[in-house]
Amino acid sequence: MIAQNGNNIAVHYKGTLTDGTLFDSSEGREPLEFQLGSGMVIPGFNDGILGMKIGEKKQILIPCLEAYGPSNPEYIINVNRLEIPADIELELGATLNMHQGDQEFQVIIKELSATNVKLDGNHPLADQDLIFDLELISIN
Repeated sequence: MIAQNGNNIAVHYKGTLTDGTLFDSSEGREPLEFQLGSGMVIPGFNDGILGMKIGEKKQILIPCLEAYGPSNPEYIINVNRLEIPADIELELGATLNMHQGDQEFQVIIKELSATNVKLDGNHPLADQDLIFDLELISIN
C-alpha cells in the first residue's frame, strides 16, 4: 500500500533546521497521526509522505515557502513597556500570549529597552528551510 491523499497515516519524524538544530521529534512519543491532504500539516510535510510505503524511511528538505513561509514585517510590533501588565516578566526570547478581539496568538520578545518591547508574531520557524527524517508506520 502506498500513502496517498485521503489516507489516515501514522509517521515518526525528526525535524531539524539546515544547521542541524533539532526543533521537533516524535521520538519517545506516539507517532503523529493525521489524514493526508487534510491540511493538518504544512504542505511540504504532507507531500513528502505521499508515495511512501509502510516501514519506508526517508529524509526530505522542505523549502521555507512550503513550510511556514517568510516572515511578515506586519507581525512585528513595538509596544510601550507601560502597556504590558507589571506582573508579566519580560525577557528576550520569552513567549507571550496576546489577544486581539476573540483571537489569541503567541508573540516572541525580540528586543527590550527601558521604554519599548519589540514583539514578533511570526511563526518561530518562518524564514527556515526544514529537514525531516520520516518513517511511515501505518496507513489506514
